[in-house]
Amino acid sequence: MEFIQTFIETSDTFLIGLKWTFLLTVVAIFIALFIGLFFALLRISKIKPLVWIADLYIFVVRGTPLIVQIFIFYFGLTTFNISDFWAVVLGLAFHNGAYIAEIFRGAIQSIDRGQMEAGRSLGMSISLTMRRIILPQAFRRALPPLGNQFIIALKDSSLASFIGMFELFSVATTLGSSSFDSMTYLLIVSIYYLVLVFILSTVVRVLENKLAVSD
Repeated sequence: MEFIQTFIETSDTFLIGLKWTFLLTVVAIFIALFIGLFFALLRISKIKPLVWIADLYIFVVRGTPLIVQIFIFYFGLTTFNISDFWAVVLGLAFHNGAYIAEIFRGAIQSIDRGQMEAGRSLGMSISLTMRRIILPQAFRRALPPLGNQFIIALKDSSLASFIGMFELFSVATTLGSSSFDSMTYLLIVSIYYLVLVFILSTVVRVLENKLAVSD
């Protein structure tokens, strides 16, 4: 009963943190999709320097911790009067973009090469064939792993608390330290994260069902 009472009493504060967590995740994912698609196209390019640039980007992101990347963006961008929010968003987008690039690359390369040849035989340019034929199919195949990456990005947004952003995890640690009852607030914030993950998973599942087409 005491846990439920605490949950209700702190709901207003947690909902503020929930709003910022949601915004961080959605904006970062949106930007990361474009970053990922861009580097995926570089990765499958026949121009070697472009492939090397994409490989370097993916190697750097995979080889360094996300918290380090966020701090680099934070200390690097705030000197230009860019807000904490955008520093974290760009850090998350930069990080997730590398993994999304590999997801898109695998999905694009899984499409039969004959479809590119068919598009070209109809007079389409390579870019038009890619946009109208290859990418729609690739996106459908990439959606399940993209959904997993979105969930990872949501949970990774908790690292924003380390630069002082008032998001879900920050709310939990602040209330826990002030009340000397960290465990209660960690359990409460876990519930909020579970709800967000459930909603995000449901949205991805609905999109999968809508895009489901017989091969």
